[in-house]
Amino acid sequence: MNENDANPGEGAVNQVATAPLDLAAHVAAVSTGSCGAVVTFIGQVRDHDPDAAGQVTGLDYSAHPDAGRILSEIVARYSREYPQVNLSVSHRIGHLDVGDLALVAAAASAHRAVAFEACERLVETVKLEVPIWKKQYEVDGSTAWVGLT
Repeated sequence: MNENDANPGEGAVNQVATAPLDLAAHVAAVSTGSCGAVVTFIGQVRDHDPDAAGQVTGLDYSAHPDAGRILSEIVARYSREYPQVNLSVSHRIGHLDVGDLALVAAAASAHRAVAFEACERLVETVKLEVPIWKKQYEVDGSTAWVGLT
């Protein structure tokens, strides 16, 4: 998936997006009056990588054309597995600078333990199964594809 194929709608959830991710939209999407616990996860671009020779300045995320469908299927799978938890997750593609949000997830339930568990499993599965790749840029101008395993 290239940047032009992604849903650009800012504030939308459960998508692969080119627009900045909106944590508040994800929280709103899962929150109801019966939810006493809302757990969130933010994955943001950091300025270092153990394998980088120097400081990281940004990442280019690119995705397979099926990435959005796969992400939606993961949300549906965990919604069936955790019917008492409301879930949302989105991953951004395109060029992101240090500090930009790359992944946002939220889980809401009546109780915190199941919300934490569902959110963690959702994030780990998205990272493992959604075909999104990142090209890392370093301060010296060098680049490397990372996280390909």
